[in-house]
Amino acid sequence: MQFQPTYSQIIRLALPISLSLLIPQLSFMANAAFLGRLGTYELEVNSLCSIYYLLLTWVGFGWSNGVMVIMSRRFGENQMNAAATAFGNAVAIALLLAGLLMLLTLLLAPMLFRFSLNDSRVVEGCRRYLNIRMLSFPLLMLTQLMNIYCIATNRSRRLIVGAVAGNFVNIILDYGLIFGNFGLPDLGLYGAAVGSVSGEVMAFLAMWVIFFIKKEHLPLYFFRRLTVKKAETLHTFRIASPLILQYVFSIGGWLLFFIYIEHLGAAQLAASHIIRSVLGIAGVGTWALASTCNTMVGNIIGQGKAQSVLPLTGKILKISFGYALSFCILLNCFPREFFSIFTKDAAIIEVGLPSLRLTSFSILALSLGTICFNAVIGSGRTWVNMIIEIFCVCSYMVYITIVIEKMRLPLHIAWSSEFVYWGLLLLLSGGYLIKRFH
Repeated sequence: MQFQPTYSQIIRLALPISLSLLIPQLSFMANAAFLGRLGTYELEVNSLCSIYYLLLTWVGFGWSNGVMVIMSRRFGENQMNAAATAFGNAVAIALLLAGLLMLLTLLLAPMLFRFSLNDSRVVEGCRRYLNIRMLSFPLLMLTQLMNIYCIATNRSRRLIVGAVAGNFVNIILDYGLIFGNFGLPDLGLYGAAVGSVSGEVMAFLAMWVIFFIKKEHLPLYFFRRLTVKKAETLHTFRIASPLILQYVFSIGGWLLFFIYIEHLGAAQLAASHIIRSVLGIAGVGTWALASTCNTMVGNIIGQGKAQSVLPLTGKILKISFGYALSFCILLNCFPREFFSIFTKDAAIIEVGLPSLRLTSFSILALSLGTICFNAVIGSGRTWVNMIIEIFCVCSYMVYITIVIEKMRLPLHIAWSSEFVYWGLLLLLSGGYLIKRFH
């Protein structure tokens, strides 16, 4: 349960996480590629709903990350009972939080889309899509908690099992339900929503069934701790609420970006959805290393080795940058090939190619900024993360409002906003780490 800040430990922990993140991204790419065969409208609706659902997903991720900070610290201190109490309490709260977010979505999401979008057909499509998509949200939050349990207890290889099971079901049902293959009904756009829901149900079952089959709930006294404890809840919310708020700001800014892009035109929105899919694949390794950095920093601080935080972070930064550089080169060598996976529409490809080339370089800034940011999360100073995130997102939103909504500049200029966000995140997070741990 106690990590060592070595390259081998970093890679052993990060590699299974990378694979577990890669598989959903491949599923997301397949989903976009299937819908791209139907038309621009389907890509528009899927793009906007995916960003909205991602916003809710990251609320759950913020809660889970707060729990991981606590559990990693407790395991580093060898306090197994305290870690188990935090986990059981987090599961109970997650179910309540998921129910609240589902209710808010049903009431408020349609109004949000009506207020912000120009195309009434897209608004109605988003409403119907989300009504289906939200059905599995509580299970997604429980899967997120099981994932952080596996990372915090050095069982990260298990994440691959849940990812493979869930996304295999997702891709098969997407192909069947979008086009009416395998004797399934032809649901078109809404077949993608049903496929995604089914995949999340399967991922939940895979992760939690293994947990119980291996009887890991017994030493944790899981069912006894599956209650809402006031003191534990307040402590977890003190850690997690800044993370939740910062993720809401972050993904909310991205949702605003895509709403602005919808105002530019259907081709621009479709191209942006494809770029997001490609960059999602490119960021897999970096996000895995970021999760690794988060839990390892918390663990070594729990061991009383705060002096090792900067050397550990430096090692992870080197691995992350090397990974991002290789992907940047690949995207610039074969940009048209990446686009052709999703669409044959020449107009969408021509609009999107300059943006893909430009944003491929933003991966380099992402590879550094997100590692430093997660090192700050792992240190337990989540309110610092919140301040940094709010400042970066507000700067990003000002930039996109001027560049896209006011000046109506070309799409590749709009995507240059990635440099604004990740550049500021790197400067502020890196500066804080050096000041605190140097």
